[in-house]
Order: sequence, then structure tokens, then C-alpha cells
Amino acid sequence: QLQACGGGLVQTGGSLRLSCAMSGRAFSDFGMGWFRQAPGKEREFVGNIGWSGKTTYYADSVKGRFTISRDNAKNTVYLQMNSLKPEDTAVYYCAASPSSIATTVSRYAYWGQGTLVTVSS
Repeated sequence: QLQACGGGLVQTGGSLRLSCAMSGRAFSDFGMGWFRQAPGKEREFVGNIGWSGKTTYYADSVKGRFTISRDNAKNTVYLQMNSLKPEDTAVYYCAASPSSIATTVSRYAYWGQGTLVTVSS
């Protein structure tokens, strides 16, 4: 089970940190990803972190603004979002993949329930 939290309303240029905790499985066995889905749009890849936390990948749209990290001792992955823009408004989902690095929806086996991030202009 994946439980995401930390969403909310923030002004343009602000910051938020999302958290996602895994229970019931061996967290360090999974690559962890963040995706987002805006109204009327498909779910899109935001970023991914490998098993050990040493490797990360980001979508071009968030590179340099968002940072993914993980704490394997706490079974938790984080998404630090800085310099937020209105186009970042979406429901954000965390997901777990048996692959260390995965950038597509189909590579992820487990999904959290999503947390809403709204960036006001």
C-alpha cells in the first residue's frame, strides 16, 4: 500500500513537499516514481528514483525545480517541488516499480491514491 500526502494550495513561485509511505512490502526493492494528472490530460511522468536513491530521472518540465529523494529506513519517498507554476497543478501520484529506473506508467505495479496540488497565479 502507498499513502501519499502533502498536497495543497500554493502561490506561483512557492514550494511544497509531497511524501509517500509504503507499507506491506520491501520498500528498498522498488524504484519509486511520481506522476501527475491534470484535468482532461493523461497521467504524465514527473520523476523517478532508483532502489538505493543514487539515481534519479526527471521530466524536462520539472528538471531543476523538483527533487526526488527517499529514506529506505522510513519506507518513504519525497517530492520536493520548488518554483511552482500554475501548469504544475494536478493530482500527484506516487508509484512503485520492480525496476530501479522506470519512466512509463506501465512499468509501475503499485500506485498511491493521489494528492492534489493547486498552484494559483
